[in-house]
Amino acid sequence: MPNVHSNISFGLVNIPIVMNPLIRNNDTAFNQLHKKCMTRVKYIKYCNHCKSNLKEKDIIKGYEYEKDKYIVFDKEELSKLKPENEKEIEIVSFINSSEIDPVYYEKSYILETEKSSKAYNLFCEALKRMKKVALAKTVIGSKFYYCILRFTPHGIIMTTLFFKEEVFLPNEKIDSKVDEKELDMAIKLIEQRSGKFEPEKYQDEYQNNIKDAINDKLNGKTIKKARKGKKEHVSDLFEALEKSLKQKK
Repeated sequence: MPNVHSNISFGLVNIPIVMNPLIRNNDTAFNQLHKKCMTRVKYIKYCNHCKSNLKEKDIIKGYEYEKDKYIVFDKEELSKLKPENEKEIEIVSFINSSEIDPVYYEKSYILETEKSSKAYNLFCEALKRMKKVALAKTVIGSKFYYCILRFTPHGIIMTTLFFKEEVFLPNEKIDSKVDEKELDMAIKLIEQRSGKFEPEKYQDEYQNNIKDAINDKLNGKTIKKARKGKKEHVSDLFEALEKSLKQKK
């Protein structure tokens, strides 16, 4: 979804922006092949009733309200159901980011301007000074979202949110009664292993292994299983904490 043009609607102020996904998939792409002839497998849309392959124009959407009974919608009908100003990112309020449990965060986008924008710069500075995030609503593709807009040194980042009915948290809360000696050791262990978040240091070990294996196969080498160190199993919690504190960070 590169270079999607939209605008931030803030009262009577409209701020033109260009929206791009912030996250890029780093996974190595594999194709599915027919084992017998090494030909790529194709996905074909097939109607089992008519015994025929289908084209995109032959397909409509249907909601199954009873077994094998459908209410159908075409693209024009579905487009009529989209909210007004669907291309806008309409701000509804300003809130503290601490009020939002991170479990509601879905996908992030960077909102940039094509050229220097006084309104965009003003909005960034206002968010920065107030230390708040903007709660907004918008449509991306065919889906309606609530989202938050927050200031960063790189520009405004928009993160879409899951709806309450999409998040399934347990109803029961955990019982936090613990042994004080064990708690003291657990705190010491956390302090001992505390550090800073340095994302450049964190590598995707599995993907790196795949890339190395691809190079090995191209060079006619055999794939070897990665060595794993043996981990001592300690069943007693206090003993496990005590031994962990004695280990190197």
